Amino acid sequence: MARAGLSAARLVLARWPRARKVLVLAGPGNNGGDGWVLAEHLHRVGQQVDVWPVEARSSPPADARAARAAALAAGVQVLEGSTATLARALSQADLVVDALLGLGTTRPAAGRVADALQLLKKSPPPALLALDLPSGLDIDTGQPWSGSPDVPAATATLSLLTLKPGLFTGSGHDLAGEVWFDDLSCIHGVSPTALLGGPSQAVPAPHAWHKGSRGDVWVVGGDTGMDGAAQLAAMAALRGGAGRVLLHVLAPAPQVARAATLLQLPVGTLADAGAAAEATVVAGCGGGSAVASHMPGLLAQAARLVIDADGLNAIARDGQLRAALHARTMRGGATVLTPHPLEAARLLNRTAAAVQADRIATAQHLSEAFGCTVVLKGSGSVIAAPAALARVNPSGNAALATAGTGDVLAGWIAARWSQSPMATPQDVVAEAVWVHGTAADDWLAAGHTGPLLASELADWMGRVAAR
Repeated sequence: MARAGLSAARLVLARWPRARKVLVLAGPGNNGGDGWVLAEHLHRVGQQVDVWPVEARSSPPADARAARAAALAAGVQVLEGSTATLARALSQADLVVDALLGLGTTRPAAGRVADALQLLKKSPPPALLALDLPSGLDIDTGQPWSGSPDVPAATATLSLLTLKPGLFTGSGHDLAGEVWFDDLSCIHGVSPTALLGGPSQAVPAPHAWHKGSRGDVWVVGGDTGMDGAAQLAAMAALRGGAGRVLLHVLAPAPQVARAATLLQLPVGTLADAGAAAEATVVAGCGGGSAVASHMPGLLAQAARLVIDADGLNAIARDGQLRAALHARTMRGGATVLTPHPLEAARLLNRTAAAVQADRIATAQHLSEAFGCTVVLKGSGSVIAAPAALARVNPSGNAALATAGTGDVLAGWIAARWSQSPMATPQDVVAEAVWVHGTAADDWLAAGHTGPLLASELADWMGRVAAR
């Protein structure tokens, strides 16, 4: 607690050096104790700081009692505990510290804690720092506890001892704000429950490489009216470095002109899917109902298979295709599934809300159930694989919430996989998802606003991969 409070004080002074008045909301447990230590340190360096306390119904932890006593002895100002007093203090504060609830509480906020959270939600302060996690946020799922809709969005969160998965997925991104971390120099031998994704070290391609070294990518999709989705995936595969990209549009009369660098997959090739035995195949982008008839051959023969969009929907609808996917897994065939929450819900016969309620567990369940590497797309995309720790991707933003960005991701995954066919699929996918999100982050950092068009995304991804 002493280290946690000191760490928080250092962050306040460094991150908000011009905050004239700091208000600490101190809960009845150890999280509140961290807040009392923070308040004492700020007071001792001359910062104007007030504490609004929530009294414990029973005896508070000994460390929290000691922290409060030390702060009071140092002269820290304590406010009377009514919500009216809190409302006035919130209106005057430059920075508010949420030290109300911590890891030890897993039930909805009630009483004065709930009142405080509602006031914060109704009248957000200029800046809000959450100690360890925003009060009311589940550390594992990134969702508010059931019955706790009033989780205020923090400007920043100082995560202590370990990084919490819930800060990076679900609603966690929006509620945690900037995430700062201090292990307090006292974590040893702790087993993680998930890993935070990030870039891998780039390895230059050998000088002697040729297009055959980079591998072939097939893109199968684009039913009537949706052939643009297949082209987006194919162009992303080219931009991602595939040696050759062969495009098979399922629409009888494709409306999108193919680039000269894309090859037409010969008529009849799909009927003999054995031709895919050396290729990395993307199946389903804009595939509509037409892709279902091609899935058995691709499941049987493709060397590496990325199933997206309508390929996933076909598997969700057809028990025989699910059996074929299981058989592929039993043969050692490598497959990546790239569902968004609604597609994941169809695969698992549950609601999208249930999927979003625990994204990490859902992704892990999907990977185990189908024997595949899975990327559950969304805020804090989760990359899961059987018998492996899930990875949560920290990059990306709402600029990706446009049609076609998932097609671009599928094509990029296939391209990177075709160049590293012996790599662990989870490693390939995690890197691709990070690049995908970082491209959107760079796009915003460059001063753009609004949505990022899928037709532009692959170029931005190329810039990220090249640096």
